Amino acid sequence: MSAPSAGKAGSEPGRGRRVILWRHGQTSWNVERRFQGSTDVELTEAGVGQARRAARLLASLKPDAIVASDLQRASKTAAELAELTGLPVTHDEDLRETYAGVWQGLTHEEIISRHGEEYAAWKRGEPVRRGGGELETEVADRAAPVVLRHAEKLPEDGTLVVVSHGGTIRTTIGRLLGLEARHWESLGGLSNCCWSVLGEGARGWRLLEHNAGTLPEPVLGDDD
Repeated sequence: MSAPSAGKAGSEPGRGRRVILWRHGQTSWNVERRFQGSTDVELTEAGVGQARRAARLLASLKPDAIVASDLQRASKTAAELAELTGLPVTHDEDLRETYAGVWQGLTHEEIISRHGEEYAAWKRGEPVRRGGGELETEVADRAAPVVLRHAEKLPEDGTLVVVSHGGTIRTTIGRLLGLEARHWESLGGLSNCCWSVLGEGARGWRLLEHNAGTLPEPVLGDDD
């Protein structure tokens, strides 16, 4: 019997492909608890620092490819990892955060005050177009295929880093794990610049890590 292939340095032979879904660094709207959605808000100075610290950890995992949302808070987070690894970043607008119409720009308190019933229905797992925007299933419809398409290009035991947004990452994880949409809320939110890891198993994708990186940082985002 031949010996198993060694794989790339630092990897476990036969591990299978991995997808690291990495949330962007902090923005001023995160701090103010304003719903960002598809609004293009830039990183704070603290957010840039978060991205640099997290990038050092992720670079040690020797990723093979990086794909990111084209919104600047995600693209600039991805750039920190690209600088350390020398990998190019592929940007895709389908990895953007959920478009949430009139909710965008409102604080958490303003949303509850003005759209309380809609907010409560969303938290119960009902299909809700928050602010007249996208359904969570529609976000998964656009984002999950991007992740799968890039994952399919990986070498055996390869690692893909996807830099995106809290809500989009959660819906994508739910879709790839085969969970019913009403159960996606059971996946807790991601803190800024934390990540989740999916591994390729015999029965499909498995959740190996969730909200890893800088616990116990608070979760400040559109999906909390």
